[in-house]
This record gives sequence, structure tokens and C-alpha cells, in this order.
Amino acid sequence: MDFAEQLSAYVPYNEQEAADQAVILDALMRYPDVYERSNLVLHMTASAWISNAAQDRVLMIYHNIYDSWAWTGGHADGERDLMQVAVREAKEETGLRSVRPVTDALFSIETLTVNPHRKRGTYVPAHLHLNATYLLEADESEPLHHKADENRAAGWFSLDDAVAACSEPWMRPVYQKLNDKLRAMPSPLH
Repeated sequence: MDFAEQLSAYVPYNEQEAADQAVILDALMRYPDVYERSNLVLHMTASAWISNAAQDRVLMIYHNIYDSWAWTGGHADGERDLMQVAVREAKEETGLRSVRPVTDALFSIETLTVNPHRKRGTYVPAHLHLNATYLLEADESEPLHHKADENRAAGWFSLDDAVAACSEPWMRPVYQKLNDKLRAMPSPLH
């Protein structure tokens, strides 16, 4: 199933997701370059909400540009399998060697604003990230390493501490939503 079909079949969790689903579906139809960051107005990204097996802790990174604890994720850069993007970015940004999707389904969707900034010495104008979030699982005893050009640290947090650690007020409701959805899932069978 391609991403547009996956997104069309996705049942929004709340009003934010319903509105963002319409925006992302519209962008997928209108912009043939939506999977490329060369589209300076909006482009696809994928993120991971990485939990431990007990689903009571999540892994976050301290993001250099946003100067905040955040989820892992990155640009599609032409890749249309956004789960693969989420898995790749999770591994690159945390040093994890083994992460696995909890489910093949989308976990969450978001349209996120990105303020203008400099990345690797180049100016990046304000734009939108059309984001697909996937729920991944990792072993919290596996060693972590940060990716110095993108983040300063990686660490495990309780669900509530993950929200509190975020210094971006506009992202706290997103992380709270992810935690609420995680808590509503059936108990893990590990």
C-alpha cells in the first residue's frame, strides 16, 4: 500500500489529525515533489515514537537546531516508504542497531511548522513538515550514541518526563497525544 492509500485509510485520532490528514492528502495530490526537501514550502518527513517493550518509557534525542528533547525523524528525501525513513532516522540519531515497528500502521500524523534556520551553514526558509509518525520498539539496555551533527544526546524518559523535557511548547501536545495513544494500546505481550 502506498503512503497516499495508507493515509486515506487512516482513522484520525482527534481534530488535529483530521485537519492535518486533509492538508497532507491535498499536498500529495498537488505537489509531485512533496517527497523532496527541494520543495521549499512543504515536504514529507517521518518520525518515530520509540518505546521500550513495556511501553512505559520512550527514547528521545536532544536536537541541536531546536535546542530541545525531541523524537527522532527526518526528511523523506525521495523515499516513499516513510516507515523506512522513520526506522533509518531512529538508528542514525540514537546509535541503536535494532529497532522494530510495533505495527505496520501509521501511529500519528502532523503538519508541523519549521522556523527559518541555518543547517550546515546554509539558510533554510520557513516551511511545513508533513509528518508521518510510526511507533517503534527498542531494547532500552542497548547502548546509545548521539549523531553530533544533529543532536547532543539520546536518552530514555518516562512518558510524562518525555513531555516535560521538551522545551518547545508547540510540540508538547504532540508528544502528549503520542503518549495517550501509546497508553491506550493493548498491554504488550513481552
